[in-house]
Amino acid sequence: MRDVINTFLLVFAGLFPVVNPLGSAPIFLSLTADCDGRERDRLAYAVAFNGFWLLVGSLIFGSAILQFFGVTIPEVRVAGGFVVTAMGWKLLNEGQPAEKKAIHDQVEPLRHKDSFYPLTMPLTVGPGSISVAVTLGSHRPIGMSAGHTALLAASAIAGLVAIAATIYICYRFADSVARFLGPAGINVVVRLSAFILMCIGIEIAWSGVRVLAASLGAAS
Repeated sequence: MRDVINTFLLVFAGLFPVVNPLGSAPIFLSLTADCDGRERDRLAYAVAFNGFWLLVGSLIFGSAILQFFGVTIPEVRVAGGFVVTAMGWKLLNEGQPAEKKAIHDQVEPLRHKDSFYPLTMPLTVGPGSISVAVTLGSHRPIGMSAGHTALLAASAIAGLVAIAATIYICYRFADSVARFLGPAGINVVVRLSAFILMCIGIEIAWSGVRVLAASLGAAS
């Protein structure tokens, strides 16, 4: 049970600061300014649905695709851990990623009601979120029974469901969330989450270093 809870928290805490639905909610609100409440509700659900499946695909198949090109899981953990750590450091010092800031300035309010671009990608699930999901997918344990592995996989999927739920809630009630937290409250949540993301990145990279060091020791 402890492993199941840890896996859920790892996935949720690792992706939440990068997806950052709280910080993206005001941008979503401005891009859907011409939509009524029902249409905004539909778009919020569609973005959460699309984002969930993008993250599922990255989590499950990302590391397998890298292995196909000859990159081993420990190497993915080391490289991905450094990427996640750097991303957490950047969020901790700067806040909203640059590509999400640019959307607000470059894209006019939606008129054709497209839920995928730019609302799902890159506003909600961008390259940063996908790279974190691939790294988390590479962090799966090795040598466990099929039943235990399936349980951990279900727990990871539950973490993605929780991410999708937060996306829907933050986007559906974007005006209320923005008023309730305010810029200062959103900033506090982002900074704390970014620090957790840094810790997760270091832990993932260290696990890959341990495996590579053990392999080198065995080979020598």
